[in-house]
Amino acid sequence: MENQAVEAMALAGSTNLDFSVVSLFMKADLVVKTVILMLFAASIWSWAIIFEKMISLRRLNKRSDKFEDRFWSGDSLDSLYDKIGSRPSDPMSAVFAAAMREWRRATPNGGGGGSASLAQRIERVMQITADREMDRAERYLTFLATTGGTAPFVGLFGTVWGIMNSFQSIAISKNTSLAVVAPGIAEALFATALGLLAAIPAVIAYNKFSRDLDRYAGRLENFSGEFSAILSRELDT
Repeated sequence: MENQAVEAMALAGSTNLDFSVVSLFMKADLVVKTVILMLFAASIWSWAIIFEKMISLRRLNKRSDKFEDRFWSGDSLDSLYDKIGSRPSDPMSAVFAAAMREWRRATPNGGGGGSASLAQRIERVMQITADREMDRAERYLTFLATTGGTAPFVGLFGTVWGIMNSFQSIAISKNTSLAVVAPGIAEALFATALGLLAAIPAVIAYNKFSRDLDRYAGRLENFSGEFSAILSRELDT
């Protein structure tokens, strides 16, 4: 009779359980709360990086297209360099400005008559500038990769801890009813879901941005090779 009364009270309590996100967080212990806060912060920061990269990559390609149109329009290299000045707006114009700066240092009058060492210096300057600009464009991508690789395991840790809490509740109350085990299991599943919520967008975005930046790096390398060939022809004259 006493056992039936306990089970009835547990069943009545289970109908009043609140499984909302806020309730699950408030009822969780310190470890699970820490896991949830870490995953939530990682998800918010990942989305901020995703939106920033989407905008910056679109702007980067648009500015590079504009620069290439001006570069191949037939205007002189000196006039184009004077228009760009010392503040290029994209990696491609930065590579061009660095090469022209080295060119003008070696040929103050803008004429040819250089040597093979000048061509090598120009190629080296363009390579260094391209690497620096790509490092800047790839900033924060490592955070997406780290989030995508670690968030599921952090969520899994919260899952294991929540299940441990459920077993402890069973051991203390000596009752296996839903009212006893449900809160801990709910916390565990919530931590797992939040880990996946942080990891999946981060992995997808990292793969996409890496592919887009690799494509742009190839485009930048092709431009450097073409511009180096143009300057080499000028040196041979």
